[in-house]
Amino acid sequence: MEEGVEVAKQLMTGLLERMEIETTVEGFLKEGDVYLEVRTNREGVLIGRHGRTLESLQFLIHRMVNKRLKEPVRVIVDINDYRKKREESLKRMAIRFGEKVKMKGQSLTVGPFNAQERRIIHITLKEDPLLITESIGEGEMKRMKIIPAKREAGRV
Repeated sequence: MEEGVEVAKQLMTGLLERMEIETTVEGFLKEGDVYLEVRTNREGVLIGRHGRTLESLQFLIHRMVNKRLKEPVRVIVDINDYRKKREESLKRMAIRFGEKVKMKGQSLTVGPFNAQERRIIHITLKEDPLLITESIGEGEMKRMKIIPAKREAGRV
């Protein structure tokens, strides 16, 4: 697995050098996945609007790494702790949405979110017995519906 970390670091560093973006790239294994932490003063270019460029960059590096390795590995790229900050922001947003749904007693549809973002929202609200969450739509970017549980139980 250490081979995956080294391959990922080399590929990411090479790609960013070709883009003429100064960075430092650190790599490590976490729960069997390869994590790349990129530090740069040009984060806006690499993260993009709502993290779309970061998602594309991660997809590209993931494909490049797995093309070179014998065993497939998941590659996760973070730039200046964007993913950590985004996760905290999504958790706060999910709690606010959940409170709004409970207060009004009506479902709320939000999004679109990518799979990772939807997972964070689902997990954040899962512990609340008064709320149910579901993903709706097609494709990678889906919306989420937050439903008051008592209303859902009445429909069954």
